[in-house]
Order: sequence, then structure tokens, then C-alpha cells
Amino acid sequence: MSLEIAVIPCLRDNYAFLLHDRATGATAVVDTPEVGPINAALEARGWHLTHILNTHHHPDHVGGNRMLCDTHGCQIIGPASDAHRIPGLHEGVGEGDAVMLGQIQAVVWDTPAHTSGHISYYFAEASALFVGDTLFAVGCGRLFEGTALQMWSAMHRYRSLPDHTRVYCAHEYTASNIRFARSIDPSNEALARRAQEVEQLRAADQFTVPTTIAQEKATNPFMRADDPMLAAAVQRSGASPADVLGEIRRRKDRF
Repeated sequence: MSLEIAVIPCLRDNYAFLLHDRATGATAVVDTPEVGPINAALEARGWHLTHILNTHHHPDHVGGNRMLCDTHGCQIIGPASDAHRIPGLHEGVGEGDAVMLGQIQAVVWDTPAHTSGHISYYFAEASALFVGDTLFAVGCGRLFEGTALQMWSAMHRYRSLPDHTRVYCAHEYTASNIRFARSIDPSNEALARRAQEVEQLRAADQFTVPTTIAQEKATNPFMRADDPMLAAAVQRSGASPADVLGEIRRRKDRF
């Protein structure tokens, strides 16, 4: 696989991701939280930015669009349904559209819930999924503009991917997400193991992103909202997965 991926820490807890097609030199950044670290990472690698791939309109995801575009002359791609909220957008995309980075294709998924226009980018050949703020390691995004049903639809779709798929989420929230998850799922041995791993990684100042679909299926309560044990733990036995997810999200908001 000729796709090289670099994780770029930005702001307080954001990540941007540089994607580089070795065969053609095409290089994209997924979201633009902060210009300085992105430019420094490009310069260190000798890469030229050709594309910006936005997942949603929040300022910590699109704040660097115009400056990076002015500097590099790159193409800005983002959700068509949110075109009016994506600075400098050149191409709007939505469900099922293909985005080419050199010779490598991503398919766009509509994944509203965190925001109404949120999209994800799935690079099947590279087994890489870029989810913005919809999915986090052991968590999910807040329901600012969407519904629990929309979020459950996204979780259900994500977990249909191969277990080895790497998931690139846009914030370093894993440790706090684990603390919450263990409060409602204390007997989950996979979650306990993940807690130890994350503690060691953060103590060494290392990233917990990317995660994998396998890890999330085993440890993420939002991806497991159809598990009767979790439903019982949040007093929603017999409820739909979307209702269970909604209750878990409400509890996380108050945690």
C-alpha cells in the first residue's frame, strides 16, 4: 500500500492526519485544526499539500483551511450539505462519492449526529477510516445537531468493517472515555486491558490514535448499545439500541 499516514497533534487535544500517496506525491490533510504543526510536519517530510479533506464545520476542524489553501494552493473537499459552513470549499461531497488522492480512493459516508453535515472518509485499500468527531476511541461525539438514532446508525455501520481497519479519530479523549466506560461496564475485561494500555501510552506521551474496529467492538459502549448487559446497566432493558445509546450519551455528558 502506497498510502503513508502521519498523526499530527494540534491545539490542546486535536489531531490532524497527513495522508501521502507515495506513488504520485499527492498529499492530503484531514481537517485543519492548526496551521503551524501541519506546515511543520509537511516540511519535515518534504511533502506538498494538494488536498484538504474536511469532516465537518467546527472551527477546530476547518480553522486552517484558508491559510493552508493560500500557502499551498490545495483543493478543499468537504460535506456538500454543509458547504456554507466550510471555509474555502472547492468540492462538496456526500454519501457514496469517491475522493481520489493520487491513485488511492476514499469513499465518503454520510455520518450525521455530531453535526448535521458530518462525513467520514473510508480508504478501503489502506484499511483506514477517518471519522472526525463521530467516533472516538471508547467514545462518540456529542449530539450537537443530530439524534441518537443517527449516531447508532453510524456506529452500526462502522462496526461492519473488517476488524483490522484502523480508525483515525480527531481528539485525544481516550483516557477520559475509558473512565466513563468502566463506570457502566466494570466487568469488561477487554476494557480493563485497554485502560492499562492507554495509561502506559499516555505516561510515555504517546498517541492512543489510531484505534481499530476490533478494539472498539470490544470496548466502546456506544458501539455496543445493542448489548443487553449494557442496556440493563443504564436502566434501559428492552429499549432499542438507539435509545440505549442516547441514555449512555446523556450519562457521558454529565460524567
